Amino acid sequence: MGWPSNGPTRSASQRARMSVTLPAPPAIRRIGRLGQSAAPAGHAFTAQPATTKLRIWRRCSFMGYSFAIEWVHSMRRMRSQEYSRCWSCLQPLVEGADSLMAHWWEQSMDRLRAIRYLVSAAEGASLSAAARLHGVSVAAVAKLIGALESDMRVQLLERHAHGVTPTVAGRMFLEVCRPALAQLDDAVEQVTASSTRVQGTVVIGVQPVVAQEVLTAALPKFCALYPDIQLDVRYFMNMAELQNRSLDAIIVMGWPQQVGDLVGRALGATTFVVVASPAYWTAHGMPQHPLDLEQHNCLCIRSNTGSVMDLWHFRRGDERVSVAARGSIIVDNVHRDMVRDLVLSGVGVARLLDWHQRPGREVPRGLLVPALTDWVVDEVPPVNLLYAPSVRRTPRVRVFLDWVVQLFAEVERERLRPLPATAMPHWVKMRRLRASETR
Repeated sequence: MGWPSNGPTRSASQRARMSVTLPAPPAIRRIGRLGQSAAPAGHAFTAQPATTKLRIWRRCSFMGYSFAIEWVHSMRRMRSQEYSRCWSCLQPLVEGADSLMAHWWEQSMDRLRAIRYLVSAAEGASLSAAARLHGVSVAAVAKLIGALESDMRVQLLERHAHGVTPTVAGRMFLEVCRPALAQLDDAVEQVTASSTRVQGTVVIGVQPVVAQEVLTAALPKFCALYPDIQLDVRYFMNMAELQNRSLDAIIVMGWPQQVGDLVGRALGATTFVVVASPAYWTAHGMPQHPLDLEQHNCLCIRSNTGSVMDLWHFRRGDERVSVAARGSIIVDNVHRDMVRDLVLSGVGVARLLDWHQRPGREVPRGLLVPALTDWVVDEVPPVNLLYAPSVRRTPRVRVFLDWVVQLFAEVERERLRPLPATAMPHWVKMRRLRASETR
């Protein structure tokens, strides 16, 4: 039978005569079975006004596992003898529910940890990289990822001698899990973060040249402004790394392609200056026209796309000149600082970014001397800030993005005139081995 309807307050003798056997509610029977504690066929309760018991029943049906706490609190309002009678029936069920709740919670946390391990293993290309990142053993990582694969009945990682790589199913799963984990972490941070101090880790990808020429000198100021934010700075070379390395934002110089649904913000632009050491110019003479560079040892850089940037464009008024630069050394973009060091030592001529003309750098100090200053280098790569729309809502990422915008605004103000970026050169689109092949 169901709970009795509301009625007038009854005496103790009336309540004793109204003692009834009530069937276990469906939620109790269900949880009793799940908790491996058989629910009794009925419970002997002294009938109470429906206000208390209806509240218990509704809480049991609606809240599931938490019904036991509400029920016990309500039973405590009874006399101790009646409470003991109720508790004797309820105790096995509560213990079963507690055990089930603990088991369910442990399983849920294990699955969440397994997904985090999977993401880290895919990013680090090995289980050991995930183990080091999370401070656990490789066996623990392998066990949880294996359990996740067994539960999903699909292989997510391809194991081989050199590490692991995601399968097709694994890549599909990771595409969904990465933003989901990011949103979960952001939600936890927004709830738990202090209202006055922003904290957490910001993972940024930065091209080496941007890090070396601009970011490194400015980072101490950011750390002083936001001491509770940790910056995880990673070298970034191509757009594919944005998804594979779970970056919050990237700072890239050049003409990025295939940015997808990322938000792009122009930070400014930079251009090139032709420089050499004073000793080199003294020994070989300074060029008076761009074509004179064909007689010099021009050190070239290979771009991120694999093309050697050996086609140097110059403009003076309506006159335009392109020079196929040739020299004894070609250096990858990631090692661009080697070119600077070689030029400083007098090896040859190079086309370096105009950031070297900023206060305190090599040109103002006289270590490098620019040539062809009456000509404009007719190729101006932009500097872009790229990030996913969702990360802007995260306080720690938002303050970093705003700070980067202000930093490059200061760099732009150091120039006497604004420097608009030029369109993507043909050699970037055509992907030739040498830019000079596109002439």
